Amino acid sequence: MDLFGSFALVLAFVYAVYAFVGGIAAILARHPLLVKSTRQAGIASCCLIFLATFSLEYLFFSDNFSIAYVVSHSNRDLSTFYKIAALWSGQEGSLLFWSFLLAIYVFSVLTYRNKNGELMPYVGVVMAGVQIFFLTLNNFVASPFKALATPAANGALEYVARADGNGLTPLLQYPEMVIHPPNLYSGYTGFTIPFAFALGALLARYPGEKWIHLTRKWTMIAWMFQSCGIMLGAHWAYAVLGWGGYWGLDPVENASSPQAPALVFDRRGAAAGVAENLDRELEAQFRMAAGDRAVCRCGCVRPGIPRIVFADLPHFAHLRRIHDRAGILSRG
Repeated sequence: MDLFGSFALVLAFVYAVYAFVGGIAAILARHPLLVKSTRQAGIASCCLIFLATFSLEYLFFSDNFSIAYVVSHSNRDLSTFYKIAALWSGQEGSLLFWSFLLAIYVFSVLTYRNKNGELMPYVGVVMAGVQIFFLTLNNFVASPFKALATPAANGALEYVARADGNGLTPLLQYPEMVIHPPNLYSGYTGFTIPFAFALGALLARYPGEKWIHLTRKWTMIAWMFQSCGIMLGAHWAYAVLGWGGYWGLDPVENASSPQAPALVFDRRGAAAGVAENLDRELEAQFRMAAGDRAVCRCGCVRPGIPRIVFADLPHFAHLRRIHDRAGILSRG
């Protein structure tokens, strides 16, 4: 099953590259069959990401301790409830889970029949480009399907299987940690869709404000998920980590606080309303704002640029000591 998951990810990457390159060619050539082909490639890439994610979960449920990621984040005594959460308890699985949620959104857009055929090829190319970025990480930077191996006497790697794993860190064995990351990540990845439509409308020189109406429901969905995720994460941080500076030490929540979902949504909604009634300059500003914020969410939060509490727990202890020392100095 580990080979199956790895192969599915590689094949998903190939399909995503074809959807991106073929999509650009289809736009330039204006060839209907090529447009259809790249759309189907995008759908196939999403389905393969689904298979890879389910494969990793199967490895957790079957206690396959020949996989390094499973050994690091699960054991035989871990309950089924937390084996689900083990998927996103480390960087490799978390990145795959990010690709999984993004694939759900992309699949929904590509399979949704609408009357905006002239815009959809551009949207498909942008979404494929975002998927290529994360699939590159899944395949070549942080693969969750790496087999556990030790160096043999002759210097070659010898694949081994452990009798049991290290288990999930106790800080993550909390009910809200099963639903907090999916909600938060669904919010982050969801804003890729408004970004894709915004950038696609710019590239296609799409007239009017119709694209804003098309993305409003996607913005609402992403805002709802991100709001729930931040509230659940806040409660987990206060209840489990035991420190009051929720946004002071956790970089993921720190990244989301200046982009607080309610404020972002209000700003986007206001910009959309203005764009529908005034000139194109305000429309362009709204498009650029949506694109800029979507890129920040999708590119700079989870892939390791900031290290987060539940992916690098030893680092948390060091941060806590710095926090306590700073408090002592400030009181002195």
